[in-house]
Formats: sequence, structure tokens, C-alpha cells
Amino acid sequence: MIVAFKDFNLILHTLMEYISFIILLGSLFVISGGIVIRISGRGKPLLNSIILIIGAIFASFIGTTGASMVLIRPLIKINKWRKNVSHIYIFFIFLVSNIGGLLTPLGDPPLFLGFLKGVPFTWTFKLTPVWILAVSILICIFFIIDKHALKKEKIEKITSPKNIEGAKRLEIRGKINFLLLGAVLGAFFLPNIIRELVMVAAAILSIYLTPIVLREENGFTYHPIIEVAVLFIGIFITMIPALKILETNGNKLGVDTPWKFFWITGGLSSFLDNAPTYLVFISAAKSIAVLKNITAGLIAGVPEIFLRAISAGAVLMGANTYIGNGPNFMVKAICEENEIAMPSFFKYMAWSFSVLIPIFIIITFIFFV
Repeated sequence: MIVAFKDFNLILHTLMEYISFIILLGSLFVISGGIVIRISGRGKPLLNSIILIIGAIFASFIGTTGASMVLIRPLIKINKWRKNVSHIYIFFIFLVSNIGGLLTPLGDPPLFLGFLKGVPFTWTFKLTPVWILAVSILICIFFIIDKHALKKEKIEKITSPKNIEGAKRLEIRGKINFLLLGAVLGAFFLPNIIRELVMVAAAILSIYLTPIVLREENGFTYHPIIEVAVLFIGIFITMIPALKILETNGNKLGVDTPWKFFWITGGLSSFLDNAPTYLVFISAAKSIAVLKNITAGLIAGVPEIFLRAISAGAVLMGANTYIGNGPNFMVKAICEENEIAMPSFFKYMAWSFSVLIPIFIIITFIFFV
């Protein structure tokens, strides 16, 4: 009976986490769907790279979901004249939906949980060298790939659209939604239930205050968030036993060095929700600190070098699969709504393993060995 009761509480707790997760993603999805960004330029390697850099910066301050939902539609629009574009959105998932969120607790859920557990808000800025290295390498690789793809399209004689005379280079409509995005991010600091109520209220206000024509211009529908909700209920349910095993035996896995924490946290974050995975290994790191009598250089009870590795692993490696982080699948769904052929689950992993794993190996040797 006691075991059953504990299991029921665990399931209930996981269900509540899932509801909070979907409310957060849903509110950011609805609000950002009311923001129209009009860029008169053509989607070429330089402009695409600039948007990815901006998105990677935004991700740390309005969250990976917020940045992804605000920028994915204008990026799609300026590249509609091209045929071979799936690589653009794969790198968008790498940079904007994941790696860009490394700099602040607002960027990605695990870092926010760390903040709630006592990690100072500004501590994550110490991860800036990791962010700079990962983003710089990825932007260089993207620019080369996109330039090569564009040359192939010129061979195919695709006609580039002309800029409309007198059109603004950049125009933003639905600006009220930026205030509502701020309300959602501010709600992070409120207690449970109140936080979710504020997020739902912000989404409702966005629907009420945003002219319908702006959502129509964005091609906004609820299909992507519905797909994410259905997919992630399965993930949240199936991760319960795996995380329970890790919680019970985490300190017996032989994970006792920074590079091991980086890879095991990242590896599991690629397939399980990265927020509870982060918490499990924070707990394991605390246990190791106690066992080894480590008292210096602790952040919220965790040796700082372990905390850096766990934080980087949880955020960076969420880009390894479509299910590694909530925005990944939303970006895929929005692209497919716009008739962009995105790679299958395993073909996406072929991209991520080919591009990201070598970068993560470099990061390991520079920062965690």
C-alpha cells in the first residue's frame, strides 16, 4: 500500500509538471503567434546567419521557446523563394531552440530550476565561453552549408523575389505581445498555480488584443502545440521509471568527474525531459561532494565544476533529438505546416551527431577535462 501510494504521488507530481510545461509552451506559442516580423531582405547566407545569431542571444533572455516562436516564421518567409532549405531550420533548432538558452535561468527550464534551488541568477554567465564557442562554430558551419546550398539553387535557376520598392527593411507588428511575453517570463518567479494562471491569462489577452489579420499573416494554427502536447505526455509518463532509477542509484553510476557529468546529463536530456534530469544529477553531485568531503567552491551545495558540466550538458544536448527540448518539435511542426520537408527523427539525429557531437567533444576537452 505504501509503495502504491508513493507511486501515485510520483505520477501525480509528474502530471502536474507536464501541465505546467504545456501551459508554459502553449502561452509562449500563442503570444508569439501574434507577433509579425516583416523583413524585406532575401534569405541568403549572411542574413540567415544574422537571424540565427540574434535568435541565439534572444533565447537566453526570452527563453528558447519564446525566441523560437518569434523568429521561425519570419525566417521561413524570407526563405520561401528557395527550395533546399531544411538545413536552415535544423541549425535554427540547434542554435535558437537549445544552445542559445545557456546564458540565464530564463533561457531553459533546467537552469531556472537551478535558480530555484539556490544557484545565483547571474552564475550562468560563467557559461558564456561555452556559449561563444558552440555558437561561433555552428554559425561558421551553417554559413558554409547555406552558401553551398544557395549555389546549387542558382544552378537550378530559382528566381529570387525582388524587394518591394519603399518597403521597410524591418517592420514589427503586434508589439503588445512583447509585453505579454514579459508577463509570462515574470510569472516564472511566482508560486505554483498563480504562475500558471498568469501565463494562461497572458495567452487569453494575446488572443483578444491581437488583430486576427496578424495571426493569419503568420499562418498561425494550433496544430503544432497540439502535436507537442500529445507527444510529450508520452515522454513524461515513460520517463518516470527511468528517472526513479537514476534518483535511487545516481551516485552509484561512477559519474564523479566533470566530463562524465556533461555527457551523461546531456545524453539523457536528449531523450528525457532535461529539467528533471538536471535535478537528478545535481542531487548526485551533492552526494559526491559529501562523500569526498568537498567543501570549497560549492554553488548551492554542488561543486562548481560539476554544476557547469551538468548545466551545459542539459541545455546543449537537448538539440540532439526532436524530443530533447519542447521547442524542437514545435519548430518541426511549423515548418511542415509551411510545406517544408523536415528530416525524420533518425535523419535529424544523423545531422545532430555529425555536426554537434564533434563540437561537444571539443567543449569537453577545453572546459571539462
